Amino acid sequence: MKNIKLTVEYDGTAYYGWQRQKKLISIQRVLEDKISCMVQEKIKINGSGRTDAGVHAIGQVANFITDSNVPVEKIPFILNHLLPDDILIKKAEEVGRDFHARFSAIGKLYHYYVFEIAHDQYYPSFLLNKYVYCINKRVDIVKMKKASQVLLGENDFTSFACSGSSFVNPVRNLTRINIARNGRIVCFQMEANAFLYKMVRGIVGTLLEIGQGKIDSNRMNGILKAKDRREAGTTIPAKGLFLMRVKY
Repeated sequence: MKNIKLTVEYDGTAYYGWQRQKKLISIQRVLEDKISCMVQEKIKINGSGRTDAGVHAIGQVANFITDSNVPVEKIPFILNHLLPDDILIKKAEEVGRDFHARFSAIGKLYHYYVFEIAHDQYYPSFLLNKYVYCINKRVDIVKMKKASQVLLGENDFTSFACSGSSFVNPVRNLTRINIARNGRIVCFQMEANAFLYKMVRGIVGTLLEIGQGKIDSNRMNGILKAKDRREAGTTIPAKGLFLMRVKY
């Protein structure tokens, strides 16, 4: 038996997230169906995490166990001919039997992209619109950077997790957070050992409100310590979020 690790890229616009669901189309469902077709056996894949509906990935990782003799180096070629255009297998490799895409991961890097329409009402191309969150006001990068540094390190991130979500331990170690503007696009980069449900979208939503002057930048520490989702900013839409890399 072989343990095959896949690096997967996808546009999450048309999918109800990663996890397989009854009667709803998901990334996992499509992958399992096409891999099962390729190897002629029922396949169950493990993903590094459950990206939400509408979230995209550049470097999602999955693995599956198979008895198939399909050469590993041919797997991307075969699957990419079977898969829809919005899912791409970037790499396939055989790994040890103890590798698990989720439980072997030690960190993840996410990017979130925001497009500033600003006062001249210049909107992004429809080709870009699926991948950015549009705001009408130019944000203050300096204020957002200052506030974001409070979040670095090991903290309880309950204030930024989705209301109603369940988790055993809300403590995560945020090792990196960068904010940069390139023209009209502002990119938020966050790396941590793991993330809570909708945590990135909650953090970016809060920082945007700070950058727009809706929340005082000095309040960030209080928001974090409150451990109360009601204290933080809005959870912004999924379409600007990308899973860039999973670390092992």
